[in-house]
Amino acid sequence: MRRSSILATTMLTALVFSSPAAADDRVYADFPVTVKGYTGSKTSSVSYSGQIARHALHDSLKKLAGSGDGSSPEDLKTRMMAYFAKSDAGRDILAPKSKGPFVIKQSMIDEISKKKNLGGKTTKATVTGMPNNMTGPELVEFWIGKAAQTKGGVDLANGYNYSQLISKFIMGAVSYNQAVDGYLDEYLGPDKKPNDKPYRDGAPYTGKEHAWDEAFGYFGTPAHTMQLTSRQVYDIAKKKSDALAAADFNKDGKVDLKTEMTFGPAYYAAGFDASVYDKGNATSYLHTITGAFLDGRHLLTDVKGEKLTAAQREQLRAYAKVIGENWEKVLAEAVFKYAGSVYKDMVKLQTIIEANGDTAKVERNYIKHWGELKGFSLALQTGKENLGETATRLNRMIGYGPLMINASQVVDIDNAGNYVRDQGSSWGEYMLHMAKVQQLMIDTFKVQARNNDVTGNMSDLAKSLGGTSSAEND
Repeated sequence: MRRSSILATTMLTALVFSSPAAADDRVYADFPVTVKGYTGSKTSSVSYSGQIARHALHDSLKKLAGSGDGSSPEDLKTRMMAYFAKSDAGRDILAPKSKGPFVIKQSMIDEISKKKNLGGKTTKATVTGMPNNMTGPELVEFWIGKAAQTKGGVDLANGYNYSQLISKFIMGAVSYNQAVDGYLDEYLGPDKKPNDKPYRDGAPYTGKEHAWDEAFGYFGTPAHTMQLTSRQVYDIAKKKSDALAAADFNKDGKVDLKTEMTFGPAYYAAGFDASVYDKGNATSYLHTITGAFLDGRHLLTDVKGEKLTAAQREQLRAYAKVIGENWEKVLAEAVFKYAGSVYKDMVKLQTIIEANGDTAKVERNYIKHWGELKGFSLALQTGKENLGETATRLNRMIGYGPLMINASQVVDIDNAGNYVRDQGSSWGEYMLHMAKVQQLMIDTFKVQARNNDVTGNMSDLAKSLGGTSSAEND
């Protein structure tokens, strides 16, 4: 199997980056200019502000997707499309915003980088996990239109939480895809953005330096991550009052989104690392990925503006492989976690229904968690490799929509954009599918954190279903 090398690679990186919380002065900043003949005023060759602007666009779009009341859907859709597809000036940063003592330096997208959008960087590949063979941008725009029509971005009838679906999918379709399938893949070839030439005329960075920086920017971690614990990096994203000291590297009393903030991909990497402390299976995704980015950047700086040799390019690709495989595992961990959340919500709903209780609150949680599961499962499929049978099984088990309390499930989208529902599997069968999704993440990606593990219930569930063919329909 193509996954056979992941465990060995992870063991190797664990040796290289064996102490994620240890003091380390390595910071992803201030790498010198190595471009031959550069005559500008810049003294640092590091630049990834465009990627940070897209993180802020993503966070702002997520906030907008959950803000509607259904009264002005076209206006809300226009606002959301301004953050997704447009690149006009004047867009406020709706998230992240200052919170108490956690003061954020920028308030406008253009203060980070101008003329940036998300749509142009969303994978154009067909999304097979949803109906109608939509491309990445088409699916996000479809969801944006639906979010604008629903109160709080939640469709209770069909089971969709659009802010979660949009957010988690974009973390893959933009950030992960752009990094691992572009900058850390084809851009590392000898003829693509060579290291002995500037990225563009007059730039203070070489082609390879800037491509590497842009991949790092899409990961969304503070430049000084190697000086922080995973818990600190996680808390920065949460904007906790005591996280300001950890975030504020230059000690100006503010958090600079360009270099000091934690965004989606790094937040989840840090969360899985931090959440398993004292459980005996602690992961180090955050520092393994960040450390490989730093090592690759040092390699490029040490080349001093010369063309990479075959050996240097091979070493750079080795760092890229560490990044890609660990980033993929972070997405797989998220799929694992939320499959468990969906399972546990279904247990609660079953108990409430049997007691003739009110299911409203738990049903909302169920829909939210299913949106996170579905979004991350689609994100996992946006890497540089075709997941093949793994993707097919994942999409079949999760489905196009969650199994609703009335046993219906979305099975298609008609030509007018309306959902088509039909009878779904039994409640127990869908619960079994959630456990089998987790087992698939273990078998294929060797996930280690395994939050919300329910795989221990698989055997009993399968027995209770009597070994029916539908119970194995994955």
